[in-house]
Amino acid sequence: MESDKKTRREFIETAAFLAGTVAASGTAARADAQPEPANPLFQPQERWQDRIQAPDDGKQYGWFIDTRRCFGCHGCEVACKAENDVPLGNFIRQTIYKDVGEFPQVARMFLPMACQHCEDAPCIKACPCGALHKEAGGTVAIDYNTCCGHATCVEVCPYGAIYIDPVAKQAVKCHNCYHRVENEMEPACATTCPSDAIHFGDLNDPESNVSRAMVDAHENNVELIQLRAEKGTKPRMWFAGDSAIEIEERVPREGSSYHHEAYNIHNWKDA
Repeated sequence: MESDKKTRREFIETAAFLAGTVAASGTAARADAQPEPANPLFQPQERWQDRIQAPDDGKQYGWFIDTRRCFGCHGCEVACKAENDVPLGNFIRQTIYKDVGEFPQVARMFLPMACQHCEDAPCIKACPCGALHKEAGGTVAIDYNTCCGHATCVEVCPYGAIYIDPVAKQAVKCHNCYHRVENEMEPACATTCPSDAIHFGDLNDPESNVSRAMVDAHENNVELIQLRAEKGTKPRMWFAGDSAIEIEERVPREGSSYHHEAYNIHNWKDA
């Protein structure tokens, strides 16, 4: 019984450490560079300082992607498209791949990508109409009664995670499936993933899916990596496995979005 109590206590302490790391720095083991200077596309601070503050609900939603488990089924993309009515040719999330090795010893690596729901979100700072803002748990969301489709958010997102809807002419991105989360369900991508590679939840809750997965990785000395943390945006998505480093160069950057040409057969030679 005493051993069980100790194990439980150690689990909570480790989870609290991980959540504290998120709140304090938002950086990862490979993120030791200094943040970049302020983007000239940002609006004056008084226009975004209220919107970039998350509600005081005691929650910190975050993601942990175990690329070691991902085998590239694209189920997360399909589930996301179906759940959010994403039009053909556009993506809220995309699994980026790269072929490595030399024949006959070759392999394909996969990196599931989506909005990082940054604590210091550049899209909120650049939005001229005030549509981008923080929702429950720090979710970066868009108010479609306000979005004017200016697309400055696309120009400043370090992860290419926003696109402009071709019909509505408004910005679209991952919103943590907050319509599901508020009904105590996980985002569609997380529940669909057959290999249990996608974990989502409240980083402040040691019992949440994401906390348990990150604690398990920590206890097994698995390095947790964040992409482009040198941008200073404090992303809330961590990755395990070599894919994050190997494929980072293929992830869209500022001014671009996930695109269907990534799966064009004529591009396979570049994978």
